[in-house]
Amino acid sequence: MTVKEVIDGFREGVEENAERDAYANELFQEAVRIGMELNTKYHTLEELRELMGRLIGKKVDGSFRMFPPFYTDFGKNITIGKDVFINSGCHFQDQGGIEIGDGALIGHNVVLATINHDLSPKENRKNHYAPIKIGAHVWIGSNATILPGVTIGDWAVVAAGAVVRGNVPAMTIVGGVPAKVLKVIQEEERHERAV
Repeated sequence: MTVKEVIDGFREGVEENAERDAYANELFQEAVRIGMELNTKYHTLEELRELMGRLIGKKVDGSFRMFPPFYTDFGKNITIGKDVFINSGCHFQDQGGIEIGDGALIGHNVVLATINHDLSPKENRKNHYAPIKIGAHVWIGSNATILPGVTIGDWAVVAAGAVVRGNVPAMTIVGGVPAKVLKVIQEEERHERAV
């Protein structure tokens, strides 16, 4: 059994598989163990990058920065670009998949939730998974919640406290509950980042 097989098992319509479910439970517990290690004592930036790499099962770029604590229930379905900053208290529910683009800034206590539950009682709150994709240079303000299936375009801004349930176009600022467009960044405000 592989991590990829577990991730594929989170897709809609996949048949039950006891072996896959047992391995998924091992991975959930591994995420809890690494999370406890990450959150319960001081670590250098290099140590945080190493722990985050273990947590997500991929090498984390040397430009990655984070202020713990950080929480995730799975970890292995997170992809992090270069020059990403995650502030303290964030919760990533990643079974559905979370992709974070280069240069993204994620504020305090942000929730990225890729799981929803069926509303019909006959479905017994069955899980439904959908990925979250955060584009390059996105800024997500403190206490925002991004719901399953949302894509946030490059250079967009999510205001503090927003609940985002629909896609956010590039160069757009959204806020509120539910989030709505507050402003589109005008052409004269845009510029290419000097390299």
